Amino acid sequence: MEKLLIINPGSTSTKIAVFEDETPLFTESIVHTPEELAPYEHVAEQYEFRKDLIVKTLENHGVGLDTLTGIVSRGGLLTPIRAGAYEVNDDMVWQLKNRPQNEHASNVGAMIARALSVEYGIPAFIYDGITVDELDPINKITGLPVFRRKGMGHNLNTRAAAMRYARESQKAYKDITVIVAHLGGGISVNLHHGGRIVDFISDEEGPFSPERSGGLPMFDVIKMCYDGAHDYNSMMKLVKRQGGLMAHLGTTDSREVQKMVDAGDEHAKLIFDAMALNIAKNIAKCAPYVKGKVDAILLTGGIAYSEYITSYIREHVEFIAPVVVYPGEDEMLSLALGGLRVLRGEETAATFVKTENPGY
Repeated sequence: MEKLLIINPGSTSTKIAVFEDETPLFTESIVHTPEELAPYEHVAEQYEFRKDLIVKTLENHGVGLDTLTGIVSRGGLLTPIRAGAYEVNDDMVWQLKNRPQNEHASNVGAMIARALSVEYGIPAFIYDGITVDELDPINKITGLPVFRRKGMGHNLNTRAAAMRYARESQKAYKDITVIVAHLGGGISVNLHHGGRIVDFISDEEGPFSPERSGGLPMFDVIKMCYDGAHDYNSMMKLVKRQGGLMAHLGTTDSREVQKMVDAGDEHAKLIFDAMALNIAKNIAKCAPYVKGKVDAILLTGGIAYSEYITSYIREHVEFIAPVVVYPGEDEMLSLALGGLRVLRGEETAATFVKTENPGY
């Protein structure tokens, strides 16, 4: 029997869980107040603070660290990596401390995992990190050589959905071709083919979502950047936190929008339908690369609980392939299953090597 500690740091909380094989013994979200985080200028500085809280929470649940057989953490903003597992090593910790792609709470997870791994002699891994990028070269090309399209985004949940579909179809993951749409605070769409995510429409270029603007008319964006009213930080806040449903309807909660629609609000219906149609259009954009030979279209993430949204998408894309809905995103279970595959010898963990020049 395997006993795993799962670590998933977020901006205002640290989620942890302990699994015995596939069964969770407990899951807890440790909330961090703004006052607690205020002393830390950089995410990496939160390492000791979050680590101590994790150890204390394990003690409160009567779980001894010496009883664990593995640790799996959410992967931070590393250099581009392949899908699957990586062993957490000193190079990975160095990268996240000194040359991460960006500041992100998940960067602390591997640091904590490494410290506990060394102290207790427990193997530690990340699985399907945020910076997984396996796009085929042709799908990386843009109209300017200095920019390339990225695979960075909701890889953990979309790969878990694709592998679930493969299991239910009694096929190997490498033998299916599916388009997966992750419907959450940010929305992304990717294409799984031949055992890899070969194309990826990220939440910065794809559909608008509850809080993100998605793709925008480029000339208008450039004009806004130079209108004197915006700087880099305000523009990033606008497109990442104040776009989408928030910009149009003043809320990021799709359930609230559904209530508006049900109450007869025609403007809310127009915006909600437009978001669903944008998702459908971006799903369709992934089909040409495999000449339309798609086994299924999978809808996952929190918004996939909305029958209104999933039905709208289904009506507009089922001419490509059948639509399967896997609502929610169980990141803790996905991390646990990934770690179990490594510990059971079903997958091999890769070795991360640091680099001074991590440019994406």
